[in-house]
Amino acid sequence: MSPFLVKAIQLLLSLSFLIVLHELGHFIPAKLFKTRVEKFFLFFDVKFALFSKKIGETVYGIGWLPLGGYVKISGMIDESMDKEQMALPPQPWEFRSKPAWQRLIIMLGGVTVNIIVGFVIYMGILYFYGQDITTNKELPNGFAVHESFKGYGFQDGDKILSVNGDPFENVTAINKHLFLRDVNTIGVVHSNGQRQTIEMPQQIGTLMFENDVLRPFTQRVAPILGVIGDESFPAAAAGFKLDDTILAVNGTPIVFWHEFQDLVKENGQKESVFLISRDGAQLTLTASPNETGQIGLLPYSSSIRKQYTLGESITGGIGYGVDVLKDYVTQFKYVFTQKGASQVGGFGAIGGLFPDTWDWTSFWQTTALISIILAFMNILPIPALDGGHVMFLLYEMLSGRKPNDKFMEYAQMVGFFLLIALVLFANGNDIYRYFFGS
Repeated sequence: MSPFLVKAIQLLLSLSFLIVLHELGHFIPAKLFKTRVEKFFLFFDVKFALFSKKIGETVYGIGWLPLGGYVKISGMIDESMDKEQMALPPQPWEFRSKPAWQRLIIMLGGVTVNIIVGFVIYMGILYFYGQDITTNKELPNGFAVHESFKGYGFQDGDKILSVNGDPFENVTAINKHLFLRDVNTIGVVHSNGQRQTIEMPQQIGTLMFENDVLRPFTQRVAPILGVIGDESFPAAAAGFKLDDTILAVNGTPIVFWHEFQDLVKENGQKESVFLISRDGAQLTLTASPNETGQIGLLPYSSSIRKQYTLGESITGGIGYGVDVLKDYVTQFKYVFTQKGASQVGGFGAIGGLFPDTWDWTSFWQTTALISIILAFMNILPIPALDGGHVMFLLYEMLSGRKPNDKFMEYAQMVGFFLLIALVLFANGNDIYRYFFGS
């Protein structure tokens, strides 16, 4: 099965799972407060539905347009824009007849479920799988350092000891910490054994983003093949085998894996020539990257598996989920820059988060991330999103005045068109990158 198809299936399955749970977050409190739910749909049923069945007072179904899902709650101004119903006198089973605090709980239900789902998935991953981490013991050669960071005092071969004075266990997370967290000092030991505490400039994450240096620290690992992709990758047809050592790429000798990556990337889609050492003999192999720029080769993993007890997985899963949410909120500020806006992605970018081959742990890891992203995006104070309804409900609860229906209709339309424009822009970026590169 092609990597594209594997990614597409994972994306569809993940979004379907999260959309149903999100809408259940609205559906369950609506039912508890005796509010009528007219429809519960996965995907949108514009003009027609692929499947629908009425059970009780609710029509359950699957639409044909996979841009989300919805529950239609009686007496609520939403994307259905049902003006006829809103023109009638309010009924006791309608959303508009319920106290503001009940309406607020109904509207927050979807976001709340997405947060809980993300946290629960992370708990499950830590408990059943554990966490792959890399310590200095697994990186005897330390890191290769980007030239721009050598000016701060870092050197090739450095090992990370501490961040802000605290011991730093999972050293390969240093790039993410620099980009998204407040990092003031980094303690390192140089290859000559000398220890040094290096002060980092303020807003180092912004500097990294502006200068396109998002991975200033690269692992220095030997170019010995530990993973070879299946037949859908060029490596299989080229004849690579496990434990092959790559000695040179296009005539340039290499010592570490990141040098192999840089030379292949530099060559673009052109065919590369690899000098290989296998069982004491040297041979030459050739291969060209596939449409995603990959050959299908990885070195032996430098990580170890950290296991968690049930109690540790619960607290660790919550902590991990909170960090993911904080990191996403932090990087969201870059969207409002010219460079950040050009990197906004749609379904193609989301699908790219999934691995090329099916792996349940990676699938659930990515699903948890998407769940938390959906929670944050849905709570933004934009009309037509849950956050827009919450914003108007909070205004009503604080002021004692309910926005009139006509205003809500206009706000809903404006919000809807804003969302459509954002979807078109994001997916347009995906299409542009596909044809013209990033």
